[in-house]
Amino acid sequence: MKVLRVLFQAATFRETFHFGNREIAKWFPGHMAKGLKQMKANLKEVDCIIEVHDARIPLSGRNPLFHEHLGIKPHLLVLNKMDLADLTENERILRRLTHQHVKNVIFTDCTKDENVRKVVPLITELIQASDRYQRSEALDYCIMVIGVPNVGKSSLINSLRRCHLKKGKASRVGGEPGITRAVLSKIQVSERPPLFILDTPGVLSPRIATIEIGMKLALCGTILDYLVGEDIMADYLLYTLNMKQKFSYVERYELGEPCDDIENVLKKIAIKLKKTQKVKAFTGVGDINMTVPNYSAAAYDFIRTFRKGDLGKVMLD
Repeated sequence: MKVLRVLFQAATFRETFHFGNREIAKWFPGHMAKGLKQMKANLKEVDCIIEVHDARIPLSGRNPLFHEHLGIKPHLLVLNKMDLADLTENERILRRLTHQHVKNVIFTDCTKDENVRKVVPLITELIQASDRYQRSEALDYCIMVIGVPNVGKSSLINSLRRCHLKKGKASRVGGEPGITRAVLSKIQVSERPPLFILDTPGVLSPRIATIEIGMKLALCGTILDYLVGEDIMADYLLYTLNMKQKFSYVERYELGEPCDDIENVLKKIAIKLKKTQKVKAFTGVGDINMTVPNYSAAAYDFIRTFRKGDLGKVMLD
């Protein structure tokens, strides 16, 4: 892949991405508003907050409402899915987070439990160094896990249980946003110390700051695809991969060379994957059926191949 990068880095690509007249995606259904209200109501029973976010977008899309409503408790930021992120940029990211007054950060991969064992010792330190107020007499620790949809909150809970209790799943997981819809009862994840976790629904900000942040959230699967449009998501993904000189897609889809034209790329992907569709064309001599590339199916595959990490490790921020 280094050879490909050297060969292709001289190619000319877009320096900016034009979103046209598209509006910022909005997704704040009733269960999110209800979930945030429940989080605030349960806060007096909580000793520490674990905010989980996608390591590919460590800066973009973190819900400011969490800090506004839940920021009075000790806080740990867990950047999950580290196996999908380009961690050569993590020093830059950590500096940016420090400027945002985020001091406690752990990168994790819950599919392999990598770094998850660091979570309990760190939050134990944070709790012991804090004033527990109403919970000062409680012998157990209660943690609330928060985050935007589909960043791995439930996966983190299950990983903690595997690491510390040798037990299986206690919280549902899924590849689409919106699996957890209510603040659940306490889930034990550790015996020493006795530590319990409240899982919560993923909650987006009612007002996503920019279209570009919304696009990054969508590419990482935290916003439902149809709210943004897979056509522009695929185009923005292509733009990002070229800008960051991540050319695995060229080899993956046997394109021969990088390309900045999403229509051309999707056409070649559709042909390679044999994704075609029949359409009816109206001509002067009658209607005829034509077989054409299925651009929607190609965009679907392109986006999901990225999400699985098969186009290389990428930091979108």
